[in-house]
Amino acid sequence: QVQLVESGGGSVQSGGSLRLSCALAGYTDSLNCMAWFRQAPGKEGEAVALINSDGTTKYADSVKGRVTISQDNAKKTQYLQLNSLKSEDTAMYYCAARPSRCDVGITNYNQRSFDYWGQGTQVTVSS
Repeated sequence: QVQLVESGGGSVQSGGSLRLSCALAGYTDSLNCMAWFRQAPGKEGEAVALINSDGTTKYADSVKGRVTISQDNAKKTQYLQLNSLKSEDTAMYYCAARPSRCDVGITNYNQRSFDYWGQGTQVTVSS
């Protein structure tokens, strides 16, 4: 089994930054793709960023240039650096993981694409 625990959310003003963390536990050697999703009230969930075990990344167009996904294998932690935050970034952010790689475009991935999920961390951006 795999457990994911997010942290780092909070309330910031427009233009601010946050770093979200996702701590992994359990049989993490089986994982080859990690992701961050977000869900805002009344909107569909969106895959924001993906990272494969070899370090290759993909980003949604809505965040490209403002967001960086990274991983520290020694610490078994994944990060999502959010910069130049906008009010439309307000959402619950979830980290997710799956054994298979993520090799197609990020828009092809949804909640059903991933096997393991964290409980979420709230990001609120005020203008």
